[in-house]
Amino acid sequence: MKTFRSAPFPLIATATPGLAALLLSASLLVPMAVCARESAQAAPRAVAPRGALLSEEQAVVSLFEQSSPSVAYITTETVQRGVFGGAEVSQGAGSGFVWDASGHVVTNFHVVKGARRVFVQLDAGKPIEAEVVGGAPEYDLAVLRLKNVPRTLRPVPLGSSRDLRIGQTVYAIGNPFGLQRTLTKGLVSALDRELPTANFREVAGVIQTDAAINPGNSGGPLLDSAGRLIGVNTAIRSASGSSSGIGFAIPVDLVNRVVPSLINRGQAPLPGIGVTPISPDQVARAGISGVVLGAVGRGTPAASAGLQPYNPQTGDLGDVIIGVNGRPVQTLSTFVGELERAGIDATVELTVRRGEKERRVRVKVIDLRG
Repeated sequence: MKTFRSAPFPLIATATPGLAALLLSASLLVPMAVCARESAQAAPRAVAPRGALLSEEQAVVSLFEQSSPSVAYITTETVQRGVFGGAEVSQGAGSGFVWDASGHVVTNFHVVKGARRVFVQLDAGKPIEAEVVGGAPEYDLAVLRLKNVPRTLRPVPLGSSRDLRIGQTVYAIGNPFGLQRTLTKGLVSALDRELPTANFREVAGVIQTDAAINPGNSGGPLLDSAGRLIGVNTAIRSASGSSSGIGFAIPVDLVNRVVPSLINRGQAPLPGIGVTPISPDQVARAGISGVVLGAVGRGTPAASAGLQPYNPQTGDLGDVIIGVNGRPVQTLSTFVGELERAGIDATVELTVRRGEKERRVRVKVIDLRG
């Protein structure tokens, strides 16, 4: 038997030298093939043509391109008391949109509440300092005015919320989690929702949508498929604080009533009939359904209608409001919502209960701030 040694391969013992040579040559071919593959230059693959966008896609792209320059990224600086008594500056963020060419920007009241300084960034430009010219916590709306007004401002086209229908496609543009100019799409999931705000008040006619709305979207526009403003995104309902498919927007018909007043007067009209209600907590603890009157102002529509308040000396409840325009009223927030629905200068029919008797009276809604 002959032995063949060929470094760096291990010792190979075989019966014939021909077989050893064959095995050796086969083993040499493997690294040669690898080297051949490694020497080939890798190149980018050719891009497959896709053709034109679908008409639905093109419509959404156009909507975003037309609307996004009108959407604002709002940042705030707020001074708060620190843990050890000193002052600390905290920052907040939200969204908004251009209302008119004069430099007014609409957002949520809670976005700018207590802010020392406010900055507005439009269409990826530099932040512009702004001032708060009016706020309405009852509607969670506020109006800012840019200190330097660009010539290229593009107000959002105005739509209507009166004729919205469940199932319509809607789009939200805002800055969730600080991610600027984010577009989300959804449907009108429900209409005529009620949204609690401030001072026992609720915004009536609120739009419910499943478009993804997250922290940072507050104050941004809700648009219809024509790119028109139909609502102001203001809240989500979620235990985690992130989108869970239920978001709410203040209807644009209400916004279009409140914003001009904020621009002109710095405050919004406050519908009422001239009564001071007793705290809802006290009424609820007493097991009473309706609005109990603590006082009736002189010369007010409520006084003219003969409404009587609670008498603490005798314990007489007086007139308890239990309905407005045929709709039942169980809480103060429901009552206020019905007055909002009717509007300033409207006449409403109240259902009131005194003792065991009920009656209906007609009362004019006035602006309590007028």
